[in-house]
Amino acid sequence: MLNGAVRSVHRRNLIGLGHTGYQCARHSVNLYSYDTLLQRRPWLVESQKILCRGAKSKATLQLKDLPQGVLEDETSVFNEKDEGRTYPTVVQQARNNMRKFENCVLLTRVGGFYELYFDHATEYGPLLNLKVAQKRTAAGSVPMARRPYQGYAGFPFFQLDRFLKILVQDLNKYVAISEEFANSAAGKVKSGGLLFDRKVTRIVTPGTLVDENFMDPYENNYLLAIHPGRHRHSTTKDENDVPKELMRDSLVAKLADFPIGLAWLDVSTGEFCTQAATMGGLSSAIARIGAKEIVMSNATDDDLKTSILNVLEHARHMVTWQPGTILELPISHWATMLETPIPEVEQAAFTGEETIAGSMLLGYVKERLQGLGIKLQPPIRRQDTENMGIDKNSMKGLELLETSRDGLGGGRGSLLHALRRTVTKSGARLLRSRISSPSTSIAVINRRLDLVDEFLHKLALREAIIHLLRRTYDSQRLVQKFSLGRGDADDLISLSRTIQATLAISTILKRGTVSEEVNAANPSTEADSHVALQILDRGLSLEGPGTLGTQITEAIDEDSLSVIHQSEQILTAEMVTRAQNTLYTEGSAEDFAAMSQVVRSRAGNKISKDSPDLDDTWVMRRSASPLLERLHKRLDELREEQAIMTSDLRVQAATHSLTLRWTPGLGHICHVKGAKDVRISMQAFATARSVSSTKSTRCFYLPEWSNLGGRIDQTKLQIKAEEQRVFQELRGQVVLNLVKLRRNAAVLDELDLACSFALLAEEQGYVRPVLNLGISHKVLGGRHPTVKLGLEEQGRAFVSNDCFVGVKERIWLITGPNMAGKSTFLRQNALISVLAQVGSFVPAEHAEIGIVDQIFSRVGSADNLFQDQSTFMVEMLETAAILKQATRRSFVIMDEVGRGTTPEDGIAVAFACLHHLYHTNKCRSLFATHFHALADMTSGWEGLGCYCTDVAEGISGSFSYDHRLRKGVNRQSHALKVARLAGIPEPAIDVARRVLESSRHFQSDRAEQSLPIAAVVQ
Repeated sequence: MLNGAVRSVHRRNLIGLGHTGYQCARHSVNLYSYDTLLQRRPWLVESQKILCRGAKSKATLQLKDLPQGVLEDETSVFNEKDEGRTYPTVVQQARNNMRKFENCVLLTRVGGFYELYFDHATEYGPLLNLKVAQKRTAAGSVPMARRPYQGYAGFPFFQLDRFLKILVQDLNKYVAISEEFANSAAGKVKSGGLLFDRKVTRIVTPGTLVDENFMDPYENNYLLAIHPGRHRHSTTKDENDVPKELMRDSLVAKLADFPIGLAWLDVSTGEFCTQAATMGGLSSAIARIGAKEIVMSNATDDDLKTSILNVLEHARHMVTWQPGTILELPISHWATMLETPIPEVEQAAFTGEETIAGSMLLGYVKERLQGLGIKLQPPIRRQDTENMGIDKNSMKGLELLETSRDGLGGGRGSLLHALRRTVTKSGARLLRSRISSPSTSIAVINRRLDLVDEFLHKLALREAIIHLLRRTYDSQRLVQKFSLGRGDADDLISLSRTIQATLAISTILKRGTVSEEVNAANPSTEADSHVALQILDRGLSLEGPGTLGTQITEAIDEDSLSVIHQSEQILTAEMVTRAQNTLYTEGSAEDFAAMSQVVRSRAGNKISKDSPDLDDTWVMRRSASPLLERLHKRLDELREEQAIMTSDLRVQAATHSLTLRWTPGLGHICHVKGAKDVRISMQAFATARSVSSTKSTRCFYLPEWSNLGGRIDQTKLQIKAEEQRVFQELRGQVVLNLVKLRRNAAVLDELDLACSFALLAEEQGYVRPVLNLGISHKVLGGRHPTVKLGLEEQGRAFVSNDCFVGVKERIWLITGPNMAGKSTFLRQNALISVLAQVGSFVPAEHAEIGIVDQIFSRVGSADNLFQDQSTFMVEMLETAAILKQATRRSFVIMDEVGRGTTPEDGIAVAFACLHHLYHTNKCRSLFATHFHALADMTSGWEGLGCYCTDVAEGISGSFSYDHRLRKGVNRQSHALKVARLAGIPEPAIDVARRVLESSRHFQSDRAEQSLPIAAVVQ
């Protein structure tokens, strides 16, 4: 009723209120009691405007007192629990877990499927190609996601990795996995008879992957923690003069020397490292580590937080903020998560920032694993002086790990792709790590080169090692799975085969060669020292792992495992076939397209009629333990007794169709097939209790078979329990040999990488570099490792060049035409330095290289509009970093500095850079430019040499590039030739040529008045 400004409503019909007025009870979805309504709408009792007069009293209030707008969603999963609203226990468990892990997408295990509920089903169901349905409950409808072409909720458990990839890797979400746990008797009563309880066992994030199938096997999956020290910042007068848009870069520059602690680990391999860094070197450290996820404390100082985020924004790293202040706990607290404790002497070397970063990192991992045990390797402290520094711009410009064109890691055109000849996944990861952080220790580098040299000259040895390495598995990740309690029987078999291959490799290393015969192709190498091989062989620990490998081989039945896998494949094919048939009849084209090609191909596999019988298929051999032998012997006796009983019953029933069976629904039954046999069996076994029958079949109980079947089942359960005990014992042995297995895996990786480099040197004609502590860079006949391969694919030859920079001439000023190879020459020499300190042979005829502490590359052009930085600003920021950080032992390559502004300003900036490199940094530098005036301006510098490339022109107007570098200056860039090759219209080329000729004319005679450009064009 509505009477003027007063509205009276019967309290039994008062449901909800919004901007459209009252809803009638019969149209409402959610019906609340009056008391519940008052709890949810406290404004109804304000100022005692509601009067209660017994059972039929009315509530009266002024219209102006009624709140307007849309009511909050009463079905929100995060609202407080309502009286009278109860969800089914499974749904309520999911609801509780969603509240507890509110930042995660919850996947709840229900039988053979994972399900999503409430808001998660609505939001993520469409992204996962799951249709959202409504589950009716006493508390109202609950959204839940299900496959569009299957009649169940969620998705099958064996597709978990597929959906985790979408959520974690593609969408950068945190995923909480809730698994089922069998309830005890008391738990069943408490849960209302439910067989299972559901608890979150793990939170999956991009940085905490363990053994998911979508992990990149050729790249580490690092999780990085960053912790800066305390900082108090006050704005100075100079900072007030800095424009707001540049204040961010000013702040970063001011904090360049501020200490920062880094700690990173790979949960899948157990690798754990720390480093004391500075804010100025943070960008390079992050680029080198390549973390998938970064953890920071929310209590970090605002200025430091801003500076760090500025570094992370460009690469779009995923950052996880840890609430509260991270306490500086002693390193001894890390011991529970390490395979061996850290000696007290070494603990003192860690800085406070490193310690806090490490504690934050380990705490985060422990929280994400939800109490799952983990054993990490003791942390390795990385020092800036141990490795060549390569900042992110140089890593990108030199295309060390990925190409700037497509950004694909290890893609064609990158140095990683050109070098990779490894045969193991862990060897490929080691190669990637070495490329991003070359060594600066001559002893370490020469030890690596000795090993490459050994395999280069001993072909038979190398081939034998590679053959054995192909038989190994990724033992680093295999071992880590067992430390997390996740390894299965297949993983044990893989580990056993790896151990066997390791034993064979050790035997070969001890001999130093496969045969005692002298290598005819390289007779002199037989007299070489085998020190490098002996060092690796001493690094192998075989006593414990060897015994473990034998135990695994003797315990696990590989043939039975193959039968089990065959059965699983048949089951998968059947499920996919049924799903595909449903799609054909009921699904849409989009649903069918959602099925991957691999899955569809499985549906076409023919299913064998003779499916493997898993009834008596066991993972463990009978001889795995004395108890297993006794149990299997008892089972054999019971099976023999069953066969005798079957024979006797067939004689008694005068039929051969009688069988003794077990079914999940009926238990142990006798089954007879055939109408005639059914009639005979009813006469022969008149006292038997029939459970089901048709015209052609009959099933009935016999006490004798029920008793025997029960004893068979009991024996099977005992065998399974003993198998599980033996399996857990093997798991424990793996954990006990954890340190030795990891040490052996590291040796195998070193062998794989050395054999890879030897094969590369043999294929491409690389030579061993000579490393020294000088500042020279002497390369004879140098080649670009990736450009050469690209040209050869096109049937073209690469022109090699010499480079002697560092002592007599610290700087080479290089001029020449566009497309004549200046940038290639700059990068190839930088790459040769990187390769040499990685421990590889180099693409040259001869190379003597002084150890480089840092390598800097200022090549290419790009803007950063997201951070409001123009192309020239980006160029200047990179140039500033080089001039500030380069030392006398650094190697700098700079290409076209100053081109993003006017010619006058550009020449001034380029000359200033040359001047600073020459007089202040005093480092090896290759400087390419089209500003020919720089040659004249630096003509008096004794430590600077001018070199150039050229163009050879034919009589008919044809031309070719001369990529051979020569002494001198080339004052013509021949840009119009490149423009014509690029397809610029000929009229535009003619205009450009007239403008260029006019410009040259007036430059030679500045006294004459120049014509307007418009007149020249006309």
